[in-house]
Amino acid sequence: MSLSQVLFHLKEGADQVIETSCATVVLKGAKAYKIKKSVDYGFLDFTTPEKRRTALLRELRFNQRMAADIYLGVEELDGESVLVMRRFDTAGVLGEQSAAQADWSPDMTVMHDLGQLVARFHAGSEVCQDIQHINNIKYVIDSNRENIAAFREQLGAEAVDAYDAAMRVAYSAVEADILKRFDNGYVRHCHGDLHLGNILIEHGKPVLFDCIEFNDRLSQIDVLYDLAFLLMDLWVRGYEAAANRVLNVWLEQASRLEDDAGAVHAGLKLLPLYMSMRAAVRCHVNANGVEGHYGLDQARMYLRAAQDFLEMQPAQLMAIGGLSGSGKSTRARQEAPAIGRAPGAIILRSDEIRKRLWACPEYETLPKEAYTPDENARVYGHMFALAKAILTAGQSVILDATFREGLWRDRCDELASRDNVAFTGVWLDLPAEVRGSRIAGRVNDVSDATPDIALNQQAVDPSMILWHVESASKP
Repeated sequence: MSLSQVLFHLKEGADQVIETSCATVVLKGAKAYKIKKSVDYGFLDFTTPEKRRTALLRELRFNQRMAADIYLGVEELDGESVLVMRRFDTAGVLGEQSAAQADWSPDMTVMHDLGQLVARFHAGSEVCQDIQHINNIKYVIDSNRENIAAFREQLGAEAVDAYDAAMRVAYSAVEADILKRFDNGYVRHCHGDLHLGNILIEHGKPVLFDCIEFNDRLSQIDVLYDLAFLLMDLWVRGYEAAANRVLNVWLEQASRLEDDAGAVHAGLKLLPLYMSMRAAVRCHVNANGVEGHYGLDQARMYLRAAQDFLEMQPAQLMAIGGLSGSGKSTRARQEAPAIGRAPGAIILRSDEIRKRLWACPEYETLPKEAYTPDENARVYGHMFALAKAILTAGQSVILDATFREGLWRDRCDELASRDNVAFTGVWLDLPAEVRGSRIAGRVNDVSDATPDIALNQQAVDPSMILWHVESASKP
């Protein structure tokens, strides 16, 4: 039986049929059935039953790493291979939610879980040992250049040429750093297509699906380049706070799971290039795959975004201090998306760092021995070391700690001066009873502070703080 005949048979009694550029998905009852089309686009070739079967087996195996209860198996139907999946409600896909609801905004708890999920997935992904994949970033850049050039006149020759020139300069500046990422084990078998359209929310938790299976050069990639697609997608859609939250949580979780937290943060030097590359992919996909002016309008928008990501903004350092319950973390999250280059500042939280150094789960309570003067010095020392690595990488930093001791406040000034970055210090001064009330209402918070601690902490005279002091009296 031919491929068309198999499809005709499979479509009988279907609830819905979804056509993509390289596959047909048939929805029937509780199942979804996927068949590859007989197409050859150069970067993929599905022109024989054997090639289609191989592709579907890879799709099954690769996606079962993240969504084993969705990807069920590959079956044969009259000589044609069919991927069998559990049908799910597409209304739970983040990309669908964003497109369908004009006032939709990401749930920050889901974004927190998503950042952790992606970090865990990356930490558990197989490290690439094949040296032929060391230049996969350059491969994507060259592919983007060729695909965008095909629409040079429609997109605007001047804009296309300017982006090409900027990308050549940007890549040249970090090529050595990119190649070192392979040597250091950060090139791994990743998802490859990690945007909102491939993230499902079920039972309040994110699920990653539909990873790239057809081209190893697009999936054997730097873990930060994999994450960059999600960050870019959120940022360009206008969800800057969500992009910032995902990156910060990913960094915190990766720092727990990887061998070298400093190297994890130093990789941020490559993030502008990686986010630009992802926007460039979206540029030519929209130009190629959507008919009419809307497709080209979207392509032009992504080309502008790709250019914007390469336009460097100076890094800044901000420190937010105050006694327990004064609102430091809330303030840091409010400020971070708007500071420095996309997707905003990296927040270093002393409470989170302390838990990490003690290998303690985020929401479990540490013993009192974790709060000795020596341990405090260790926490602050680690925080400043990470801040140095991040600022050197060109990303802005917000330090979130009590900063009760003047020596740590002085260290902030010294760090900013050495790295020649602008510094802003903010001290949040609230009454003890207000801080205690806030702490009493916390749920799933990294801080070990209790209302009693807030009430009994030794007050700091605001007149002794040389930072900007903000006072409030309401919870």
